[in-house]
Amino acid sequence: MSVVVIEFTTLDGIVSDPDGSGGTPYGGWAFRHGPEAVGGDKFRLGRTLDEGVLLLGRTTWELFSRLWPGRDDPFATRLNKAPKLVASRTVPDVSAWANSRVVEGDLLDTVKTERRDVIVAGSIGVVHALAAADLVDEYRLLTFPTVLGAGRPLFPAGGPPAELECVSAERVGAAVLTRYRRARG
Repeated sequence: MSVVVIEFTTLDGIVSDPDGSGGTPYGGWAFRHGPEAVGGDKFRLGRTLDEGVLLLGRTTWELFSRLWPGRDDPFATRLNKAPKLVASRTVPDVSAWANSRVVEGDLLDTVKTERRDVIVAGSIGVVHALAAADLVDEYRLLTFPTVLGAGRPLFPAGGPPAELECVSAERVGAAVLTRYRRARG
């Protein structure tokens, strides 16, 4: 089992409000590059998505549950079929998106005992908790040529250090997809 974090990010490491749904003054930065920049399986999840489990925080799950169930393209079909864990104490009903269930008990214990690969999409609060517990094995980052200077960063000041190795880098439309894995010490 491994934990894979997937994020849209800016050159200065901001991950918040890439689609503008958060209503922030800087929101929508990823989507300004057109739908081809963000559509489909840009993170190259493939079998990891088919055989793993998607872990989402409340805000990301609520956004995705309004967006993905109504779509039927190949990536949406895979995403809709995937089992989903929702890290929330306030979402009592997850029936809006098939195969979703609320994490019962401690988030970190749930991740540590999961036998499938765990894919964390967006959900920066969840990502920060997992990183602080040294549970992230891989980051797949789609970095857009934008500098915001404000917003929630992927790696906050004072956060835990991490030794990573670059596994791959490729241009994807206007962005660059990079994959970093935990360095083998």
